[in-house]
Amino acid sequence: MSDVLTQLAQARLVPVVVLDDAADADGLAGALVDGGLPVAEVTFRTAAAPEAIRRMADRGDILIGAGTVLTPAQVDKAVDAGARYVVSPGLSRAVVERCHERGVLALPGTVTATEIQAALELGLSTVKFFPAGTSGGAPAIKGFAAVFGGLSFVPTGGVSPANLQDYLDIPAVKAVGGSWMVPQKLVAAHEFQAVTDLVSEAVALAEKLRPSV
Repeated sequence: MSDVLTQLAQARLVPVVVLDDAADADGLAGALVDGGLPVAEVTFRTAAAPEAIRRMADRGDILIGAGTVLTPAQVDKAVDAGARYVVSPGLSRAVVERCHERGVLALPGTVTATEIQAALELGLSTVKFFPAGTSGGAPAIKGFAAVFGGLSFVPTGGVSPANLQDYLDIPAVKAVGGSWMVPQKLVAAHEFQAVTDLVSEAVALAEKLRPSV
């Protein structure tokens, strides 16, 4: 699981994807790879998610995770389809424990000190901070990082090019989740070159704000 965290940290950005049709999965994956960001979090907000994850994972050139995972059963569906990490909007002991059983990274959502302590008790060292924009944003993460030494965050929700620097300037932030580079309308319209262009711009911005070492 540490290798997945390393890849997420290297990518800096985690595109949060909503796919209504699994047939669009390969085109989107290609746009992400061509844009220099071979990572995606495919959310379980639609019935197409498991098959979309499977199609993207089968390519072998992109790190795929599942998002909006609410139950252990969804963990199983995601991992069986090829997901290598699982993201949840909140902290569920059952979901985290199933991720441990299946050997995949769990990134549960947390926004309070109590939730963070519960995550630590479950053996986690990295958590999602969601929804970041309405939960104190970068200042809140800085405050938590000062208290919970060694804990890393993946803020998601309300992140955009305008505030990306605020998050990437924080050493405790491993990567940042966002959807601005993968607009659902462009994907549904098969405007994959436009998606590639947006991804390339996002990658260039992230590299500028947090250069590779």
